[in-house]
Amino acid sequence: MYYSNSKVEVEEMPVPTVGSGDILIKVIASGICGSDVLEWYRIKKAPLVLGHEVSGEVVEVGEKVAKFKRGDRVFTTHHVPCDECHFCLTGHQTACQVFQTKNNFNPGGFSEYLKVSGKSIDTGTFLLPDEMSYEEGSFIEPLGTVVRGLRAIDLKPGNTVLVLGCGIAGLLMIKLARALGAGRIIATDIEDYRLEAAQRFGAEKAVHAGGNIPDTIREINNGRLADRVIVCAGALSAAKQALESIERGGTILFFAVPNPGETLDVDLNPFWRNDVSLKTCYGAAPIDNIQAIELIRAGNVNVRDMITHRFGLQEIAKGFKTASDGKDCLKVIIKPHG
Repeated sequence: MYYSNSKVEVEEMPVPTVGSGDILIKVIASGICGSDVLEWYRIKKAPLVLGHEVSGEVVEVGEKVAKFKRGDRVFTTHHVPCDECHFCLTGHQTACQVFQTKNNFNPGGFSEYLKVSGKSIDTGTFLLPDEMSYEEGSFIEPLGTVVRGLRAIDLKPGNTVLVLGCGIAGLLMIKLARALGAGRIIATDIEDYRLEAAQRFGAEKAVHAGGNIPDTIREINNGRLADRVIVCAGALSAAKQALESIERGGTILFFAVPNPGETLDVDLNPFWRNDVSLKTCYGAAPIDNIQAIELIRAGNVNVRDMITHRFGLQEIAKGFKTASDGKDCLKVIIKPHG
């Protein structure tokens, strides 16, 4: 039960009752997402059970559910689009009101058992390939968001890419950009541990975020800035660096944004004259998750080497502290059944 980043407690709750249209999943692996420790974002709904990067085994199936059976190994996600509204039908599924407001998990992925209902069964739950582990399955949703982000900016082979922030999202951006044929990839962060990981995972150069980032890009990119800039850090300074680091004809993706109330001043004239695009991206639609499954299954994006910590449910407070501190840590996986 999440109260705040510093207060996450283990509490007893009844196993959810499964209705005719529901399934019950025994949670095997559930990743702590960067948004789970984004306190301003989470605390307004506290107390609640978090956890949305979930894989596990189906242990009970409602009588009206034909898609799954007991014993199936699955990945599931709590938010899915309605597939009927204007936004879904025009390709903006994550702007769908149902996607943004309907939670089909009870109580949440940081629990021993999870009830999944509604459209999350139809379009949000998928069988894990035989060769994919439960831990790998917990990366499907975060990689799906990255798939959606790189599609939004039309990443092309040979593009020079700047990734601002090397948490899990930033590192997945590096891995997928490399798999898709990006040219030079430059990464920034404030933690040396994450900078080392960025280079290990495919960045050509990884530099401290406090340096002169545009000059660094020009030094290794024949005097040019980046074709694609991806903001994966919520610091206002990162957003400002993005505006300074984009080449003519390039695109900036605000995958992460500053805190509410923090305003980014933008002089649109140079962007207008230089054909620069500003894009945002939020969440993952079912198609993004399907593609993420295949990327992991085929070995095009290795996620196993991103896991640095594993905790049982009784140690979840320690897991949250590790993830929120971000020191010598990449991905934290909660394993409710050990």
